[in-house]
Parts: sequence; structure tokens; C-alpha cells
Amino acid sequence: MMRILVLISGSGSNLQAILDHCASGKIAGDVVGVISNKADAYGLVRAKEAGVATAILAQQQFTSREEYDAALLALMADYQPDLVVLAGFMRILSGDLVRHFAGRMINIHPSLLPKYQGLHTHQRAIDAGDSEHGASVHFVTEELDGGPVILQARVPIFAGDEADEVAARVQAQEHSIYPLVVRWFCEGRLQMVDGAVRLDGALLGPAGYACE
Repeated sequence: MMRILVLISGSGSNLQAILDHCASGKIAGDVVGVISNKADAYGLVRAKEAGVATAILAQQQFTSREEYDAALLALMADYQPDLVVLAGFMRILSGDLVRHFAGRMINIHPSLLPKYQGLHTHQRAIDAGDSEHGASVHFVTEELDGGPVILQARVPIFAGDEADEVAARVQAQEHSIYPLVVRWFCEGRLQMVDGAVRLDGALLGPAGYACE
């Protein structure tokens, strides 16, 4: 069974989706730990209710991102993860940490990458007049939200939509595609090779599996 480590900062809804899929046997892995940089993150409650070990590493204890990430890397190593899942972890990770977990760290971003890297993606999509929006699961590289895309899900944007309405639509899709990608990885079907994604040995295009 693959050892999965999840990093969070907030409510942990994607964490919950992954926990549920592990509990049902749909994912051939176990969440062995949840680390948060926020002591009040509700995802910690979700983890404890599932019997998963938790840890808090607050950035206020450190004077630099590099110092924080060195401590985070040491903490993560204690869990001996096969896969690191960023589930709303609201920190930009240093290059050393990202390189350490190259090909073993994934993230979900609420946009159809490469569109709208960074924050406020739903409002930016509305302001641009887009007719669709979505979420992307990608391998993490040193480029912020720039790693190769594994899988995308698309949702419509309707006239008069507010950002929170679009966000809810996107989040519902996130809860489907993130556990699926974790499942692929735990089954040994998914790899990052030379900066590109391979699923079952086949090279995926820029939009990941969604373009097949």
C-alpha cells in the first residue's frame, strides 16, 4: 500500500474525498499523515476523525521560506511518503523541497491551466468573459502552478454567475478528479518523465488526460 502524505491550510474538503476513497478501497494507499501550516485548519479535524496522524508547522516560527521548508522537509520525511498531495496548502514551496519530491508530489489548482495561475481564479475567469472554467491536477515543479497537467475537469460559466457559484461548481469536480489521480499513482500507472506525464506508458498532452 502506498503511503500518502497530505498538506493542507484550510477546510480539507479534497482531503476528505481522498480519505473516503482510501476507506472504500478505491485507492490502494493509506493517508499516513496530514500536515497543516494553520493550527485552525478544519482539515485537521477531518484527519483526526479518520484516525490519521496530524502535525502543525506554523510559518511564524521561521524567518525565511528556506528555513521553514527545511523544517517541513524534515517533518515530511518522518512519514516516509510515497506520494505527497497538496490539498489547499497555501504556501509557495522552495526549490529544494520540490526537487526532493519530484515526480511524487501533486497539486490541484482551480483553473484550466495554464490559464490563471495564482489566486482569485474564479473571478478572473468571469472578468475575462470565459464560458468555461475548471480545475487541473498537476505534478509540482519549481514553477508556480506550472508543472505538467495530469487531469482536468471543466465546468460552464453562466451569465450572471458570481465567483462563489463558479467555485462551488469547480470544487464538486475537484472531489472527483483528485482521488482519481491519487488512485492512478498508487496503482503505478502514473509517472512524470522528463517533465511530461505518462499514464499507462502513454504520453499525455498539455491538458493531460482531458485532451484524450
